[in-house]
This record gives sequence, structure tokens and C-alpha cells, in this order.
Amino acid sequence: MARQRTPMLCRHRGCNAIHRNSHGYCDAHQQEKAGWMRKPKGSSTERGYGSAWRRLREQILRRDLYLCQVCKREGRLTEATEVDHITNKSEGGTDEPKNLQAICTCCHKSKTAMEAARGRHGSR
Repeated sequence: MARQRTPMLCRHRGCNAIHRNSHGYCDAHQQEKAGWMRKPKGSSTERGYGSAWRRLREQILRRDLYLCQVCKREGRLTEATEVDHITNKSEGGTDEPKNLQAICTCCHKSKTAMEAARGRHGSR
């Protein structure tokens, strides 16, 4: 027998409705909050990263000798585990090898965060 959740107040400011939902909102406010909740992005193949991308990724890692190109420009030798679009696809970049580089996870996260901020706040 499934255990009932403890009744709680809705997390929406000023709402005193009681609910048993795991997300913390009553049914009325859950619909309002649905816009910010992450939606599933689909599989890697559905997002354009299928077998052709995996082959290209391996080609780029080999070309760049499995070294992070960002760290290399700064005089450090760091193992690259990822492949990055130099000009990201949302800004017109392509999957052409000249637009791809081997990159370490740390540099990739940092670069992606800067691109996301630029996208949120406009190019500066």
C-alpha cells in the first residue's frame, strides 16, 4: 500500500492551499510554475549527437592529440575529454572540423557558462 504524503502548504507566496504534491505547489500554482521547470531534451541522437557526431568527436580528439586547446593556449597541458564548438551553434557555428576543438571538462563548463550568460543578457 502506497504511503500518503503529509499535507503541506503551497510554496507560492501568499497561497494557503494544502496539497500533497512532491513539487511543493498546489494544483493551481503548479501550472504557473511549469514554465520554469526543465523539460526533457530527448536522447543525444534526437538532439543531433548520434553516431556521426560520435565519429567526428573522436576524429577531433585525435587531431588535437587529446589535449585541451584552451589550456594549451595558456601554456598548460590538460587532457581533453570533450569536443566543443568554437563558435556555438546558437550563434551560427557549424559542425565543421575547423569550428571544433578538444577541450577539458573544466574549460568546457566555463565556456558554456559564459555563452549562456551572453545569451541571457545579449552580446556585450
